[in-house]
Amino acid sequence: MKTETAAPAVRLAGVHKIYPLGNTEVHALKGVDITIREGDFASIAGPSGSGKSTILNLIGCIDVASRGTVEVVGNDTARLSDRRITRLRHEAIGFIFQSFNLMPVLNVFENVEFPLLIAGGAPPRAERREYVDFLIGEVGLTEWRRHRPSELSGGQRQRVAIARALATRPRIVLADEPTANLDSATGNSIIELMKKINQELHTTFIFSTHDPSIVEIADHVIRLHDGEVTDEIRQE
Repeated sequence: MKTETAAPAVRLAGVHKIYPLGNTEVHALKGVDITIREGDFASIAGPSGSGKSTILNLIGCIDVASRGTVEVVGNDTARLSDRRITRLRHEAIGFIFQSFNLMPVLNVFENVEFPLLIAGGAPPRAERREYVDFLIGEVGLTEWRRHRPSELSGGQRQRVAIARALATRPRIVLADEPTANLDSATGNSIIELMKKINQELHTTFIFSTHDPSIVEIADHVIRLHDGEVTDEIRQE
């Protein structure tokens, strides 16, 4: 069970994000303050253009804030070198995308294994294979481990993406509209799978979503509108 003393996985303080657009500026975020604790199953909800994906990009160290502080597992990202940002992204953060982003020439096992091979300091081959097989089993795809993405359904591809996101044992998994390209039944099974992993491995999940099913099951809901937090609910 989470407590108020749980360490913050992510903290945004007074965060603004401004994008130039021709001769004007787009204020994507306007002084956002958010704290997400370790082990949270958090949903960032709001209409298109509200700033959901911008927040995920800042947490994932894909973008930088115009003003304010973004802390990820205790690191002020603005103070990190490019090399340390890359290391933080590889070691602490996993990504799940609505378009799956699997490598079509690799099979399920190889797609899940790939992050371990590029992160540096990969475990020995036997240990690596055992762990990848464990993850594939966790997402229910053992019998599909040698199949390529083109041979899988949309729900199966998203399961591969979840296993791949967990390969480096990240403390945080960021999921950008993970059920957007799935039918409702498949989407619900994916949500239940991620909740199971959240509870068993205590991995922090942070979603951007329109999906009310994710909002309903989340224990921490942050609602955005026009780049501002309009509501925040935490279920204990």
